[in-house]
Amino acid sequence: MNLNEVYITRTASFFPNEPVSNDEMETFLGVINDQTSKSRRIVLRNNKILNRFYAIQPDGTPTHTNSEMVALAVRKLFENRPEELKEVDLLSCGTSSPDQMMPSHAVMVHGWLPDSNTIEVVSPSGVCCSGMHAFKYAYMAIKLGEKSKAISSGSERLSRILRADQFELEVKRLVELEENPFLAFEKDFLRWMLSDGAATFLLENKKSETGVSLRVDWIEGFSFANEAEACMYMAADKNSDGTLKSYMDYTPTEVYEKSILSIKQDVKLLGENIVKLGFKKLKETIVKKGVDVNEVAYFLPHMSSHFFEDKIYDALKEYDIEIPKEKWFTNLSYQGNVGAASIYMMVDGLLNSGKLKVGDQILLAVPESSRFSYVFSLLTVC
Repeated sequence: MNLNEVYITRTASFFPNEPVSNDEMETFLGVINDQTSKSRRIVLRNNKILNRFYAIQPDGTPTHTNSEMVALAVRKLFENRPEELKEVDLLSCGTSSPDQMMPSHAVMVHGWLPDSNTIEVVSPSGVCCSGMHAFKYAYMAIKLGEKSKAISSGSERLSRILRADQFELEVKRLVELEENPFLAFEKDFLRWMLSDGAATFLLENKKSETGVSLRVDWIEGFSFANEAEACMYMAADKNSDGTLKSYMDYTPTEVYEKSILSIKQDVKLLGENIVKLGFKKLKETIVKKGVDVNEVAYFLPHMSSHFFEDKIYDALKEYDIEIPKEKWFTNLSYQGNVGAASIYMMVDGLLNSGKLKVGDQILLAVPESSRFSYVFSLLTVC
């Protein structure tokens, strides 16, 4: 069976509104119990994020939905030739923060594109890896000859549920019980980590005639959920045995009083596992695929925080796949952690940097802490 080559021929990113600096964050997210967060400066010092983007106004009024941001990023792919949108035959969209539980995220994106055709859409679920799963679905569809022109995307819009008003009932209950009225660190931690935005790839079965293309050599994913309990979760709470209790098994009052719908992260589990579990698999994949790591021109690691930079470097060194930091490319400090969209934004930034040369190999690494999943990919400039 002859398989098609697959190329990323165009990329685009969309950021809502103006960048928000560290000093402006609580203007948008608010303060809890009339007290400035004690963890904010500690978290920001470690993650080294200087700017991020929010799809809300300072009073919390939304400016964009998640699906709308993806559609705007899609349109940027075709800003020079809008009619080309009608040639797309697949839309594959990943996110951890869809605007609603039903309908699916991708069909809502499709709804913002009334000038497109009736096409296949797919909505991989997950967290940071969901964007890569969307990418792989599009890649496989073109590889097999099922489709010829596909769009994949990653996006997030979490700022609205990070606002202080989402936690008021929980804090009020703690005050009434005469317990510590501060929000638990597992919830407060993530308020200073996340950013909103969307980014897209256009994938085709032939190279671009007008610019640089990225050949997709392979995409490999792994889950360690058989070994590790959930680390980051939303619309659930964790039981003492490590299992999750769904929001559906709480009363409506409990859901609000305990802010069950908030996003939470077990920071201890994160530190113990996120690098250790995944990067051994990267070594195995590189060996299996016959990649000479010395030939890699750029390494794009998705990191939630610069805290993990040295830890990833040490892991690469330990597994004898060291990549010098001068080959690393990241946008974390000035665009923030945009979850499923981050790797798309890094590829977009690198593709438009003017640095790439034909033959350059680009290695992507996307860890996901929710229950420790990883996706790796190799691209070649052509």
